[in-house]
Amino acid sequence: MEKRTLGRSGLEVSALGLGCMGMSSGYGPPADEQEMISLIGAAVERGVTFFDTAEVYGPFTNEVLVGKGLAPFKGEVVIATKFGFELHADGNPDYLGLDSRPERIKAVAEASLGRLQLDVIDLFYQHRVDPKVPIEDVAGAVKELIQAGKVRHFGMSEASATTIRRAHAVQPVAALQSEYSMFTREPEIEILSTLEELGIGFVPFSPLGRGWLTGKIDDSTTFGSGDIRNNLPRFTDEARKANLKLVSLLGEIAARKQATPAQIALAWLLARKPWIVPIPGTTKRHRLEENIGGAAVQLTGDDLREIADVLARLPVQGARYNEPMQKLVDR
Repeated sequence: MEKRTLGRSGLEVSALGLGCMGMSSGYGPPADEQEMISLIGAAVERGVTFFDTAEVYGPFTNEVLVGKGLAPFKGEVVIATKFGFELHADGNPDYLGLDSRPERIKAVAEASLGRLQLDVIDLFYQHRVDPKVPIEDVAGAVKELIQAGKVRHFGMSEASATTIRRAHAVQPVAALQSEYSMFTREPEIEILSTLEELGIGFVPFSPLGRGWLTGKIDDSTTFGSGDIRNNLPRFTDEARKANLKLVSLLGEIAARKQATPAQIALAWLLARKPWIVPIPGTTKRHRLEENIGGAAVQLTGDDLREIADVLARLPVQGARYNEPMQKLVDR
């Protein structure tokens, strides 16, 4: 697979990464551990070198899974994990709030290193901006971890342009991870230009619109217990009817390109900027293969203009987050 560099950080990764959250949480019960270890190994074999996890996924269990899955490939892959939530020590999945105090950041780094079976974390993101802790203190704590050889690169997630600038002035930010797809385009307002100016890479999560852009969701689709989509406005019956029209037109474009809707959605993101690296997640081998195929789809100028026209004519209906989740996004 083609490689990309995240901004001016020098951190080189595969053009598509693998988001591992859904293997342990977020979309229902955890998947079978051995099947997921096999899936992670298959991703490496197909050229994926960038893997994303976090202590809050599970919590804790996803880091353990990723550590096991990537143990045979040490030195060959880049592993990103995250700090920033206050969690129950017993693994209760309900987080207690945000916590980016410097002492907490350093404690998370040590614990994550153990669970991931690593000597150094390649990319350490602040998972959500903590309004109680000055971002300069957060960046300073990660800077100390980098100086101590525990972390290589600093990342942020769902941070505003202003907050990114403040953090970057203390410790260069290698990458921002935020939601971005044909269904979620807010980063185009201010974030993309800020990242380009500062030389920061962009790692879009949910690049397939939490499943919308696979073309597999319709009026009759139901989600199991524990699936976050049950509580998201974009998946209500009313929003679903409107969004299906958009997905249908994107599907027509995909068919003409002899590709799937998911592959078109990923190719569209890759065409936006050369420093964008989407991290689609999956628990299925055939979806992994499909997503990887998206990196090979070439969209022409005419293709991109047609997609832009469709997106302009049929704006996505429904907010991407419910109110409690939206409160965690930095503004």
